[in-house]
Amino acid sequence: MRIIFRVDASIEMGTGHVMRCLTLADALTQAGAECHFICREHPGHLNALITERGHIVYSLPYIEQHKQRQHSKAEELAHANWLGATQEQDLESCIPILKLLQPDWLIVDHYAINKPWHQELRAYCQKIMVIDDLADRQHDCDLLLDQTFGRSSEDYLPLVPQDCQVLCGAHYALLRPEFAQWRDYSLKRRAQGQLEHLLINLGGVDKDNITTEILQALANTALPDNCRITVVMGATAPWVERVQQQAALMPWPTEVKVGVNNMAELMANSDLAIGAAGATSWERCCLGLPTIMIVIADNQKYAAIQLQNRNAVLTLDLDRDLATKLQDRLMKLLFRKQELCKVSFNASEITDGQGVSVISNKLIGNKYSNV
Repeated sequence: MRIIFRVDASIEMGTGHVMRCLTLADALTQAGAECHFICREHPGHLNALITERGHIVYSLPYIEQHKQRQHSKAEELAHANWLGATQEQDLESCIPILKLLQPDWLIVDHYAINKPWHQELRAYCQKIMVIDDLADRQHDCDLLLDQTFGRSSEDYLPLVPQDCQVLCGAHYALLRPEFAQWRDYSLKRRAQGQLEHLLINLGGVDKDNITTEILQALANTALPDNCRITVVMGATAPWVERVQQQAALMPWPTEVKVGVNNMAELMANSDLAIGAAGATSWERCCLGLPTIMIVIADNQKYAAIQLQNRNAVLTLDLDRDLATKLQDRLMKLLFRKQELCKVSFNASEITDGQGVSVISNKLIGNKYSNV
């Protein structure tokens, strides 16, 4: 069975799309499939990482905006500039690859791709799967996955073919197997509601250096004397050096880790996370890790609102008062440890970390049948 992923990472769009596709590709490979990736070389791409994980990458050149052809109306999408080319140019690069490989599945995880692109590639693959979070554009696909908590298949009824199977909800979240493995340990250690180990992770890139702002706010907060802080950043994050400089000035032991491969273990051994409302939201939920969540992009707002309404996170707005609000929130939590326990339990009810197995089995099991 041969599968092609069309997905990108960059400083602008972050690393979450590639990372969840890698998680699915690893599971599919273990099940006997052969996975290939088509990725454009945006600034901050992860093509080398994909290769290191044992998958074949077909790299497409990044096309500067002034060299891109004029967008058609079909390409007037909210995130059209994330493609690094026009859809026409992207198709011209992808079609020869699909002709060569003749995949059973083409899996597309890209906010800048929609129905016209899918239709053009129908002739070169058996089936198409789309991974989305926005429900803001039309798709021509056989299977659609939206792992956002609170999302309903009804949100996609006007956006996909009538016979498309739509899977929605965080129970389908594409998490690496280690999150399910660390789940029991993580949940058991939260009974005391302690607040001694903080984990800071503003996504894989944090292009606006919010991490340094958070550390500066924490430096002026009366945290426990035995507190320690761990900061996790992606290998392509542009502000690592600045964060390391601030970490050295902190009143508590503060370690900056870059490009980690044991995120589940780090989360399981943390008492509170300060993080973005991206794909790591589902990782934290699986482990019941209480989180102060900061929305750093418009496309994260829906998920943040859904989690806040379930009291599964504590949210903060990204504005000029962020430091003051963060300090106030932390001081309240120090004296209301039962709130940590409550948020942890609510978060743990969102997903159990088994989604990647469900999706992998569905793709492998439906090779020769209707989805």
